[in-house]
Amino acid sequence: MSFSQPFFRWRPHPWHGLGPGPEAPKIVEAYIEITPFDFVKYEIDKTTGYLRVDRPQRYSSQPPTLYGFIPQTYCGRRVSELSPKSNRGDGDPMDICIISERPITRAEVVVRANVVGGLQLLDNGEADDKIIAVLANDNILAKVNELKQIPEAMVARIKHYFSTYKSMVGEEPEVTIESVYGREQACKVIKASMEDYDEEFGRG
Repeated sequence: MSFSQPFFRWRPHPWHGLGPGPEAPKIVEAYIEITPFDFVKYEIDKTTGYLRVDRPQRYSSQPPTLYGFIPQTYCGRRVSELSPKSNRGDGDPMDICIISERPITRAEVVVRANVVGGLQLLDNGEADDKIIAVLANDNILAKVNELKQIPEAMVARIKHYFSTYKSMVGEEPEVTIESVYGREQACKVIKASMEDYDEEFGRG
């Protein structure tokens, strides 16, 4: 049996088998792990490429946007160097939050996203930046290019979620948000993560 090209006989690994997109770092392809409708945090299994249940969402907080990662990125030395207080990168693909006007209710989808900014986040001393983007072909948000064009309330929700999503009552917070940055810095962080990926894994 013959197959048209391109064709994957087996499912590609979402981290390694997909790509960041030809227009990265400004416009990227993103793999979605969780949606604003999920009460459980799902995370990609690095070995198999399938989603695993990481943990139930703590308290009443749910992710305010689509949340996933940019394929063929890696938070390593270069990403850490852009985060002055970090000890190292967290060793994961670059996380991304994607805002859309229409609700997208399912995960394990790939979306094209226009990068507008990000959060410089530390998780136990590790650089764990969260890129913020908008759905590239969104009817309302497609022309948004900077974080300052996003309503402050939405940015505040994203900050609150990541400030509290690992917190437990009576414990010191594991996560701190060191700064909020715009599109230019976000593109630098993504580019650094793509170069870190090349150094760690190579690019086929």
